[in-house]
Amino acid sequence: MHSAGRIIAVCISPAEGGSIKAVTEAVAIAGEGLRGDRYCATDAPSKTQLTLIESEVIDALNSELAKPLPVTAFRRNLVTKGVFLNSLVGVTFAVGEVQVQGIELCEPCAYLQDLLEVPDLVKRLTHKGGLRCEILEGGLIVCDNLVRCQV
Repeated sequence: MHSAGRIIAVCISPAEGGSIKAVTEAVAIAGEGLRGDRYCATDAPSKTQLTLIESEVIDALNSELAKPLPVTAFRRNLVTKGVFLNSLVGVTFAVGEVQVQGIELCEPCAYLQDLLEVPDLVKRLTHKGGLRCEILEGGLIVCDNLVRCQV
């Protein structure tokens, strides 16, 4: 089965714990991460190189909360639309011209829960917090890039 979705936001932070900013594009470096992001480093662990989250998950959470949260609040690098990320663990897929491998689910943590001041965020987002990926072949990631996979 072929699946395709889109990138609706690209987000980076130059410092760990720093504010996340949405950008129109970012350079993905194989084996390292997104240039300018806090986790981009030579020989970076595969699970820190690139993180994704579904916009549908963010929209559902926001509809349940009294205060809507911006996509940058979730501290993931890419926000997708139309892609079920949980099905991509262990799968190689393309984000525009960039080839990535789904490594593991990016489960929510107490840090994010405290930061967003949503007491039950970990429970609400368990198995819906996104996907950690290794960058296999680098290139430019741009908002509205296609996410293409065969699953």
